[in-house]
Amino acid sequence: MKIIRLHQEETEIIKLAVENNRQAQQQIYSRFSSKMLSVCRQYIKDIQLAEDVMITAFMKVFTNLNKFENKGSFEGWIRRIMVNECISYLRVQKKVKFAEDELYTEESFNAIDSQFSTDQIQFLIDALPDGYKMVFNLYAIEGYKHNEIAKMLGINEGTSKSQLSHARKMLQTQINTLKKQDNGTE
Repeated sequence: MKIIRLHQEETEIIKLAVENNRQAQQQIYSRFSSKMLSVCRQYIKDIQLAEDVMITAFMKVFTNLNKFENKGSFEGWIRRIMVNECISYLRVQKKVKFAEDELYTEESFNAIDSQFSTDQIQFLIDALPDGYKMVFNLYAIEGYKHNEIAKMLGINEGTSKSQLSHARKMLQTQINTLKKQDNGTE
């Protein structure tokens, strides 16, 4: 019952926001802004720039709210707009360079140990080169497929796979180094 009530409440807030009700728009912003800032920070390191991109993306959310078809989750719809806006920003700034696809091999990537905090893992991801980080985030965190990533970033599918492979290798190396440091073997 609680889920149905929450969905009905969300639907009502969306309807009001479509009609430019500022309180409803503020409710949407308040409910999702901290999560969406985290999404933007996965792509843009600088907090001020990430906030600027998030605000621009929220403007697009409110402008296009009438296009939300209520078929998937509202949060997922907002998240997609955030990711697309981050990619657009980085593309305009030309801050992302992609190495052309090299031979891609599907290697095993050990699951990240629970001994590491979310902040430690995010720090390791942030340390990746921009191209690797973007593909890793889109694939591993956002759940996009390589063909979708290729279209979004204007690269070929092999490049997406190669970037992910390199990102995983770098992360695995960094994680192994952290484990050794934690165990006192390095």
